[in-house]
Amino acid sequence: MTATHIPCCGPRTRRSFLEMGAISLLGINLSDVLRAETAAKNAGRKLKEKSVIFVWLPGGMSHLESYDMKPDAPVEYRGVFNPIRTKVPGTQICELFPQQAKLTDKFNIIRSISHEFSDHGGGHKRFMTGRIPALPTGFVNDAPSVQSIVSRKLQHADNPMPACVAGVDRNRSGIDVFSLGAAYLGPSATPFLVVGDPSAKDFKVENIGLTPDMETRLDDRRHLLEGIDNLQRDMDRSGLMDAMDTFSQRAMGMLTATQVRDAFDLSKEPTKLRERYGWSAYGQRGILARRLVEAGCRFVTMVWENPFPGKTIPKNCTYNWDSHAVNCDMFADSRWRMPIYDQAVSALIEDIYSRGLEKDVLVVVTGEFGRTPKINTQIGTQTGVAQPGRDHWPNAMSNIVFGGGMATGQIIGATNPRGEFPIERPLSPNDLWATIYQHLGINYNDSFDDFQGRPMPILPFGDPIAELMPVGA
Repeated sequence: MTATHIPCCGPRTRRSFLEMGAISLLGINLSDVLRAETAAKNAGRKLKEKSVIFVWLPGGMSHLESYDMKPDAPVEYRGVFNPIRTKVPGTQICELFPQQAKLTDKFNIIRSISHEFSDHGGGHKRFMTGRIPALPTGFVNDAPSVQSIVSRKLQHADNPMPACVAGVDRNRSGIDVFSLGAAYLGPSATPFLVVGDPSAKDFKVENIGLTPDMETRLDDRRHLLEGIDNLQRDMDRSGLMDAMDTFSQRAMGMLTATQVRDAFDLSKEPTKLRERYGWSAYGQRGILARRLVEAGCRFVTMVWENPFPGKTIPKNCTYNWDSHAVNCDMFADSRWRMPIYDQAVSALIEDIYSRGLEKDVLVVVTGEFGRTPKINTQIGTQTGVAQPGRDHWPNAMSNIVFGGGMATGQIIGATNPRGEFPIERPLSPNDLWATIYQHLGINYNDSFDDFQGRPMPILPFGDPIAELMPVGA
């Protein structure tokens, strides 16, 4: 039932070919020009278009230590934490989530999504694309990520804000680390990456805004970009030059538009609100996500791995949510990580509602799978002592969702008494994506041509989750 007991460090960095070289145009890298996309409105306006905040928990949060606890299961299954009562009668969650317990009427818990890919790479590709990956391992997509599809569908040429943004740690910025690649949609459809820890004092989003020396050279750079149009297309059959032409002017817009710079500037938020979210990468990425959707981004992915990048991780804890016994004492890791997560996600829930965004913004919090129901004990690679952990388990997982105009306070689906597999309302990642596409107004039956010119549907199967449809729809 459990995976082979070998050290597992979670998703691994793989440099995308876009990072192999940098061409300085407008003072930015070619990869950034190709990522530039556009959408929407000025910061602070009421949203005119629907958007999504997608919080990604790489490694896979344990459903049995979070939203699907099994206190009556045998000791080797149930773990050491207790469930607590919440604002919704009959709903219980982990004792490490006291702030969320006060807000359960404002979000939904899904307990019955599952799939078949137990490797991090396979799990990432399966979840991020809504397709069955050709290979069960590795992070390079053979189909476009949902983020890339949203980018291609919703980007607009007349506005500088990127349609899709992803926030990641500095050493995790390859486009393939979390299977965000665009495959046959081409590199121009990948998200604009916000790299670094937004809770750090020196945090700065690179490649937006002009420095004084760049302003003096802007006209020369405009001429340089215009000259690219005259290059022979058969010099580069990869599509990079076409992507360069398409997105160079949007990249220029990102450099020169005040609204872009302001949207990424967390210093404009009240200190009290930033403290409410917490001075962690989780908390500050949460508040940045809200700022970006208000500014016009349509799909914001925020990766919550290490809550304090660059700082020493406790010896019995681990980098992300990959709670193998060889990586960490999962209960010690939970005591360290879960309160930070609880603060950040509860603040995001409160913020979305207090700003009246709960109809226009759909928020999803999930990892690629759950963890094995049965606990195992191994010698930790860092501690050198026996410690408890759980391995990969795609057969059951828990996710939370809110916003999107949906009814909240619901528990959707159920697993068996040991948390091994769904027994009520079985769902797949595709049902969640169908829900998201419908919220964004994207017809998921549309198709794009693959490398061979064959039409590939946006979503090959899946249906919107009825319980998550907007009230009155």
